[in-house]
Amino acid sequence: QVQLVESGGGLVQAGGSLRLSCAASGRTFSTYAMGWFRQAPGKEREFVAAITWNGISTRYADSVKGRFTISRDNAKNTVYLQMNSLKPEDTAVYYCAADRTRGRIATMRVEYDYWGQGTQVTVSS
Repeated sequence: QVQLVESGGGLVQAGGSLRLSCAASGRTFSTYAMGWFRQAPGKEREFVAAITWNGISTRYADSVKGRFTISRDNAKNTVYLQMNSLKPEDTAVYYCAADRTRGRIATMRVEYDYWGQGTQVTVSS
């Protein structure tokens, strides 16, 4: 079992940056792949980025590739999402999630086992 708590959201102007953090409880964090998803009002929750348990491999949605960077610090039980060149269409609630299955980078919501409560990101034009 792991509990996830996101932080770092807020209001930023277009072109600005934010760094989201997701702090995890439990000793098994370092064995989980981690992902970030987002959900805008009236839309489905969508994949943003994911990282393997050891941080070696990452995957991004096309819409954020080149602007967002996912990373993790297993010693701190934390995963990060650095978001640069933000656009109004990035406005959403951002969620981190943990995947217990080793050996993959999951991009589908159903593949993740644990979820945080989310943090709001609002990008003004």
